Amino acid sequence: MSAGSVTRTTLSEALCEADRPILQPMRGYDDRSYGNGFADVYDDWYFDVTDVDATVSRVLDLVDPGGKVLELGVGTGRLAVPMTQAGIRVTGIDSSEAMLDVLAERDTAHEVETIRGDMVDDLPDGPFDAVLIAYNTIFNLLEEETQQRCFAAVARVLRPGGAFVVEAFVPDSEVAPGSDVTVRSMTVDQVVLSVSEQQPGEQRASGQFIQFSEAGGVRLRPWSIRWASPEQLDAMAATAGFTVETRTGDMMGSDFNDASAQHVTIYRTEPTDGPG
Repeated sequence: MSAGSVTRTTLSEALCEADRPILQPMRGYDDRSYGNGFADVYDDWYFDVTDVDATVSRVLDLVDPGGKVLELGVGTGRLAVPMTQAGIRVTGIDSSEAMLDVLAERDTAHEVETIRGDMVDDLPDGPFDAVLIAYNTIFNLLEEETQQRCFAAVARVLRPGGAFVVEAFVPDSEVAPGSDVTVRSMTVDQVVLSVSEQQPGEQRASGQFIQFSEAGGVRLRPWSIRWASPEQLDAMAATAGFTVETRTGDMMGSDFNDASAQHVTIYRTEPTDGPG
């Protein structure tokens, strides 16, 4: 699609598409699409999600000094590198080479062990003291069955009594099906449009950030998620042998309640029985 093909009529038609059936899933989208689309802007666009200091502090509460942590969807390393700087041994897995390239530039001390692979089927053996999946990354797995297998895979690589830390948004039960076009940002030489489709019956959403700039022309940045409620995640966790230890409203430990927009849940595997 060229820049000249985006006209006022095109946007008006897109805004009126709410009643048409929504296609699923996004054609051509795979597990590398998000990382390849967002690697060069992720730290700039999402610098204010998942408080870094609070995350490091929370993980330090869960592991002993020098403990081993696996981060799923490690991305650019904005969490992994500070964790290593705090004395945690971190392994990070991501399917996007572009994301891992950014991490390598950030990790000048080469402390993070990285794996390019799938965060369900390619997990290292472990055992790990804790596993972290931050900021909705669990929802990048686009099938309920795949999300369930993720919990099972994590349980296999955790030590007995290990912790699985899941950070995710709380789905809006009132979200309506349909499509939407909004402006994400606009400057004198750049505009970013957000085009999205919602399919609440399937617990799915997908979209594109369409970036127009004088310097770079047009850039498409696709995303797609399959969301789950805290209760649905708890059920997946229980099937994999986890119990809920704590649930808070954020990494800083604020209370979780009916008005919370997100949650941080710590799941635990069962410890092995001691002597006697």
